Amino acid sequence: MAIRNIRKIGDSVLTKVSKEVKKVDEKLLVLIDDMLETMYDADGVGLAAPQIGVLKRVIVIDVSEERNNPIVLINPEIIESSGCQIGEEGCLSIPGKVGIVERPDYVKVKAYDRYMQEFIIEGTELLARALCHEIDHLNGILYVEKVTGELRDVYKDDTDEEDFSDEAMDE
Repeated sequence: MAIRNIRKIGDSVLTKVSKEVKKVDEKLLVLIDDMLETMYDADGVGLAAPQIGVLKRVIVIDVSEERNNPIVLINPEIIESSGCQIGEEGCLSIPGKVGIVERPDYVKVKAYDRYMQEFIIEGTELLARALCHEIDHLNGILYVEKVTGELRDVYKDDTDEEDFSDEAMDE
């Protein structure tokens, strides 16, 4: 497994439609494992293959608090949605920014797992948001196209963090 580089806004691969996966081979399994490792390393809740420069319809998601319940979806397709949630959203491909996005509060998605076995997953709240966000990536859509109002900077609360600057290290 390897951590891959996450493509950033402005990279043309993020605006392209991904291709359907026809079969699972060793190369695809490596891609999935690398995507999971990359997502966890970046502290994300989801990652789509285009975000690491691969135009395949593959996403990984883990919204569990323990960060130990990964979901792999190949060729995901939203087959039902309802409700509405409006909330803050960010993206590993647009670091340091968040914006308010309206998404369905419930989605039902048909997909294939890493063994090309079809399954249905239903999600509400954060899982619904993550499913919609990552599937948008497969269609070349970034969340910034759906933001209501302005993007804003994410500010970390520095009060609890130690200062590791060169000046602080010299003390």
